[in-house]
Amino acid sequence: MRPLARSHILSHVFAGHGWPPLSTRFSLLLLNLEEYYFEQHTANHILKKNGTDKRKVRGSLKICSKSVIFEPDEISQPIIKIPLRDCIKIEAPGDNERNLFTGVTSGTISIISNQAFLTKEQNIIAPFKTERGKTEYVFELDVPGKVEDVIHTLHQLYRASHLDKLGDQAAMITAILQSRLARASFDKNRFQNVSETLHMECKAEMVTPLVTNPGHVCITDANLYFQPLNGYPKPVVQVTLHSVRRIYKRRHGLLPLGLEVFCTENDLCSDIYLKFYDTQDRDDVYFYVATYLENHVTEQAAESYMLQWQRGRISNYQYLLHLNNLADRSCNDLSQYPVFPWIIADYSSSELDWTKPETFRDLSKPVGALNKERLERLLERYREMPEPKFMYGSHYSSPGYVLFYLVRVAPEYMLCLQNGKFDHPDRMFNSIAETWKNCLDGATDFKELIPEFYENDSSFLVNNLNLDLGRTQGGKMVENVELPPWASDADDFLQKSRDALESQYVSEHLHEWIDLVFGYKQKGNEAVAAQNVFHPLTYEGGVDLN
Repeated sequence: MRPLARSHILSHVFAGHGWPPLSTRFSLLLLNLEEYYFEQHTANHILKKNGTDKRKVRGSLKICSKSVIFEPDEISQPIIKIPLRDCIKIEAPGDNERNLFTGVTSGTISIISNQAFLTKEQNIIAPFKTERGKTEYVFELDVPGKVEDVIHTLHQLYRASHLDKLGDQAAMITAILQSRLARASFDKNRFQNVSETLHMECKAEMVTPLVTNPGHVCITDANLYFQPLNGYPKPVVQVTLHSVRRIYKRRHGLLPLGLEVFCTENDLCSDIYLKFYDTQDRDDVYFYVATYLENHVTEQAAESYMLQWQRGRISNYQYLLHLNNLADRSCNDLSQYPVFPWIIADYSSSELDWTKPETFRDLSKPVGALNKERLERLLERYREMPEPKFMYGSHYSSPGYVLFYLVRVAPEYMLCLQNGKFDHPDRMFNSIAETWKNCLDGATDFKELIPEFYENDSSFLVNNLNLDLGRTQGGKMVENVELPPWASDADDFLQKSRDALESQYVSEHLHEWIDLVFGYKQKGNEAVAAQNVFHPLTYEGGVDLN
């Protein structure tokens, strides 16, 4: 069975819901991690010119839990992001108070800050520019009557951002969010049909890679709805219950709060991923939606897929996709993104010899155990380490590793993860051979691969967006990923990688790798014997979430 011919996973995540493509200006990825977008107001940014003259830049003022963002309508103007923690003063100048810089009086909001970030000037995706120094930003709302409420909200969020402890900041922002959710409810006018019968309504967040969007879930006798609190990027997301093919309970943030709904039989990307605030709400939605499944395909047992795989009815690729799905791995959650193994071990030959075992990676060992000398050093440290012991201080999968591979097609995700910056050019995904060598020799690099290496879309290996990813210390610009000699181009590389995955050798040994990542060698004595022990914080139960 051939891999699904589909567009890149991160692009696909947004396509199903009318989420704006990443070529549009504003995106939730402009927010910090764990930040919420609350509301927007049409406004003018008032710029001083020649001391007294004013120029108005039309746009949208967006109030977020940790920042204020102004998105100009003019594409030539950069988006301005003002972190609330860097603000000195936020006020609405009174009618009798003339602003010293602009002369503006009523209907405006003045924000004085020590720092702001500028991005997407001319809609070019690039690292953020920093505007330092005490600066006043003045915004004139289209509806002056909203100023008081906006100022009140900003003062609340300002106080939260200036609390000493991050835990206290998060708790205050959560309280503000829950208060806003409690004051709102699902707009029943959004029902597709006036005859629909309401079954249940609750609060939840819609999950997409790196960001979540709070709102209300509503289930009727015909549809599952999600209405974002901020109305972004559209007023409501709808999934027809009779179109649902699969539904899975998920762990999100290591808690049993997630629910993922698919309207396809085999696709890795879902139609909606929701995170609830209460496990009972999650379970109620799950059981109600599941009753609409014709074949009741909810959480099909791994044994069923294993039998299909053993009988040759599904490919190695499809079996790995199913196992990732059953292991709570989702392309909506970069902390639990689907993981695939390194298969090929030869990145220097001009031709690959499928008859030679040394062409292939040893699938009975984790990446960290493939180099005997490095493993011996790690085991020596392990033996001397107090409990809880671990052999590998980093994991085989993480958001950083996923975006390391995908930066050329998902640059805004990388900028979001790394506070508006790309990684250092020498640490980028520059070469297949160099990456494999570092996974063999590096002191802290034990990463595996992602499904894209065995699919049909090679765009993640090519700098089609003409991104300026910097220049290495050797003076070389970071452009396309350097391929091994045996690959004529990026498509050929993926084709040979797929051939390797479906080869006889891999079919005979893949179960060994599956035991390490999904099976009985993940934990306990079997993991120790297999030299497969990672940092305790990477395991469920390794963190006291209370």
